[in-house]
Amino acid sequence: MAEHNRMQQQDNMEKDTVDDLADELQRVLLHKSIRSVYQPIVSLHTGTIAGYEALTRGPEHSPLVSPLKLFKLAEEQGVLYPFEKLARETAIRGAFMLEDNELLFINISAAILQDPGFTSGRTLEVLESVGMLPSRIVFEITERSSIEDFSAAQRILEHYRKQGYRIAIDDAGAGYSSLQAIAELHPDFIKVDRSLIKNIHLHKTKETIVETLVTFAQKLHIQMIAEGIEQWDELQLLTRLGVHYGQGYLLGHPATAKSRITPEIKEHIVQHRRARDSVGGGWSIGDLAAPVGVFESKALISEVANYFKKHENAPGVVIVNQQAPVGLMMRERLFQQLAGQYGFSLFWNRSIDQIMDPHPLIVEESTPVESVSQLATARDNHNLYDLVIITKKGLLRGASTIRSILECITNARMEYAKVASPLTGLPGNLQIHRELQKRLMDKKSFSVLYIDLDFFKWFNDRYGFQKGDQLLQYTADIIQQSLVICGNPYDFVGHIGGDDFIAITTSEDPEKLCLEMIRRFEQGIDLFYEGEDMSYVEDRMGNRVENKGVTVSLSLVICGPSASPVTLEDISQAAAGLKKRAKSSPGSIYCVCHMGQPQVEVETRFSAPDSPLVL
Repeated sequence: MAEHNRMQQQDNMEKDTVDDLADELQRVLLHKSIRSVYQPIVSLHTGTIAGYEALTRGPEHSPLVSPLKLFKLAEEQGVLYPFEKLARETAIRGAFMLEDNELLFINISAAILQDPGFTSGRTLEVLESVGMLPSRIVFEITERSSIEDFSAAQRILEHYRKQGYRIAIDDAGAGYSSLQAIAELHPDFIKVDRSLIKNIHLHKTKETIVETLVTFAQKLHIQMIAEGIEQWDELQLLTRLGVHYGQGYLLGHPATAKSRITPEIKEHIVQHRRARDSVGGGWSIGDLAAPVGVFESKALISEVANYFKKHENAPGVVIVNQQAPVGLMMRERLFQQLAGQYGFSLFWNRSIDQIMDPHPLIVEESTPVESVSQLATARDNHNLYDLVIITKKGLLRGASTIRSILECITNARMEYAKVASPLTGLPGNLQIHRELQKRLMDKKSFSVLYIDLDFFKWFNDRYGFQKGDQLLQYTADIIQQSLVICGNPYDFVGHIGGDDFIAITTSEDPEKLCLEMIRRFEQGIDLFYEGEDMSYVEDRMGNRVENKGVTVSLSLVICGPSASPVTLEDISQAAAGLKKRAKSSPGSIYCVCHMGQPQVEVETRFSAPDSPLVL
């Protein structure tokens, strides 16, 4: 009986707690006491702030201060719609980015799209009251509950798109429902869930998934945002993978005032992005910017038509609002509108913003041409040959045609292909020679790492040329992956020929880089033996040698500042000596020597991954 009474008392206490929370919820709704904080979303091209996500918080010192608890209870109590409506209005009214061009991301739960009370018009009224355009707003569909009726959701979101709003899907990669939402709703942005971002530099599987999502997003003309970035290594890898935007505590905490990206973070992003895109010839889209006709958004359609009549070679004009581009009007599209029945009478005296394309491709001048090409060719067929608008700090700088972009890329690739390895695609001997000369002329410290496979001929003879080629590609991959983790943005990788590779790095700890290459090589080499347990190999004369299959020998030449200049011949001779020493020892190993030091010109030591350095 006592136990029954105790359980009854506990049930009553829990009921009182639920009732208290429900009362608190009603007070919050009545007094509109929620608040918004704003977390920056940063471009991983330029290191600048592209927008903010508005995050709702309950009243301070309230049991409902947590947004998760607040909205969960609102859904349970059947008042989710009024709470989300209040959250949207609070986010817009508290926005401090009115004078800039940053986007404002506002969360909308999937369940709201099915709510009969979710009607259009109110959000637009609030925007107009603060002087903000719908094109600045991104509705972020969160996964508080899954979408049950995609057809209805598509109709609702399409209505908002026509007004200028954009759509984002949250939690991409966290489950099947988010991927289905991407396929069905065709969002402008996808936000990659933090579970895929956390420690991505330590998990090859996560890296591969995100790399695949980047390719997927580029093909569908979707911008990708990585959430939860908290470590420098995460930021570096995501930038090099080509992710468009980043968000997380490393870049900025949620706050009630504008965030500031530190120069260190900005430089880090820009350097690693340039390193990723350097294969495209080093061209940025700003190099292709050309003058273009410009009209204010309220200019008459008749003015634009007369401009096209006077400038027969002009393919289009950019529509601006205080020098910031807000739309595009292509020649053919305008005259198609006017050529229809009653076209002149309907449109001639209307403003151009009523028929312009409100969502043209707009890119900052520092964006690599290769990246712009991927974005441009991913557009719908009817927009495929539209002008690409180029900005400088958000203001119009010019425009480029698709023809100019493709010609630039074609010329760069042809130049690169002339001297690149046909197997690995890495730079060949001509580019290696140029890179070494450039480093020597800079008179700064750098290291040269020669990578050579041991017993590769035996492997090639035993398993065939196809497997041999795969092993060479694997080696090229592990060199580049190791440089991403332990190197710097402008490090260089080349393919000398056969099973010989070279890396040039400014890493402060090049020996750590050697160990990382050996670790990665040893981690995956067993997969090439088709399940066989290797205990010996054969040398070039066919003699049996006890060795656990193919190994890797690394020769590290560290070039420091010197009174007597180091030459290419010096580096080559030092590397040849190190290679001979390395190959005389079993297993994967590296040898290192220092050149250019005023007292000790050459100092040599050996190290395998599982043994200490021996001087």
